[in-house]
Amino acid sequence: MRPWRDLYRRLVGPFPLAGHERFIAALLAPVGWLYGCLAAVRVALYRCGLFTVYRAPVPVLSIGNLAIGGTGKTPAVDLVVKSIQARGYQVAVVSRGYGGRGAPGGVGIVGAGAGPLLSPEICGDEPYLLARRNPHAVVVVAPKRARGVRLAVEQLGAQVIVLDDGFQHLAVARDLDIVLLDGRRPLGNGRVLPAGLLRENPAALARGHFFILTRCGDETPPLPTLPGPVLRSRHRLDTTAIALDGEKIPLAGLAGQRGVAFAGIADPEGFFADLRRIGLDLRRTVSLADHAIYDPSTLAELEAAAREADFLITTEKDGVKLLDCKFPVPCYQVPMRLQVGEQEVLDRILLATIEGEAHEPFPRTP
Repeated sequence: MRPWRDLYRRLVGPFPLAGHERFIAALLAPVGWLYGCLAAVRVALYRCGLFTVYRAPVPVLSIGNLAIGGTGKTPAVDLVVKSIQARGYQVAVVSRGYGGRGAPGGVGIVGAGAGPLLSPEICGDEPYLLARRNPHAVVVVAPKRARGVRLAVEQLGAQVIVLDDGFQHLAVARDLDIVLLDGRRPLGNGRVLPAGLLRENPAALARGHFFILTRCGDETPPLPTLPGPVLRSRHRLDTTAIALDGEKIPLAGLAGQRGVAFAGIADPEGFFADLRRIGLDLRRTVSLADHAIYDPSTLAELEAAAREADFLITTEKDGVKLLDCKFPVPCYQVPMRLQVGEQEVLDRILLATIEGEAHEPFPRTP
């Protein structure tokens, strides 16, 4: 599986392609064009009312992106939830629950004011992580998110809904569409799946109300024309490393020891680079697929690697799936935080939306 994954990363990546890779990319291009057309037709069917759109009785904010993976939705959702809670509102995150088996009945309460109630295997790693980070928030998983929204409002007292990865989930109307774009490559290679990383054509960005560039460096590549405010942000590793048993140590305290890093996220190499940047000595790195399943063979690979190291280190998203694992050396997870350069602008937009300065679900025509 990994050779195919590595090939796909090259096909959609920023590097020049070899001859056979250019041939494969040319074959995928018309499939991507067709996928983009079908996505546009789907939006049009929602616009003209042929598909039902549920309007919740409370403000609904969506956080999503145009590309698959890698823009940092979970830290962004976490940041927005904390901002809303700081103003005294009961907020509920409603997620599809990608990567989990799903709760019986199609709707699951991951958190209802007391931390995680479901395991990552049932609800998915990201909803579990959000419930753990925000124990006073409501977190619900539901593939049909309108059902999750109804439950959160009618049974759990939610005053504000945050749709996790909701930009393409048009069956629930939203008052604010926050769209994340990778500040390094906002539109990837510019192509739609499977020829590129985009879920829709770039014209779909016209549905967004405001935009957050993530993983920004000192320079930002040219941006497409966007219809709303643009904020810049960076992902920052927390200064604390958390062992699987909950023990916390300063991340800098691992400097000078031999480490093995592994990650099952969209951009594992970026995580490894961040660890090296703060001075960790990584003797080996293991890149896994996004939302990786830690089956016996993967765990055996990590256990073998651990014998050559003083510690293992991974992301918080991966760590929640390893809480019952025993490795021969300590295994640490590192939280990732989103740092927005203009936090006061974000807070002002969120508050204005919640207090009634709402937008129509589809205010613009792509």
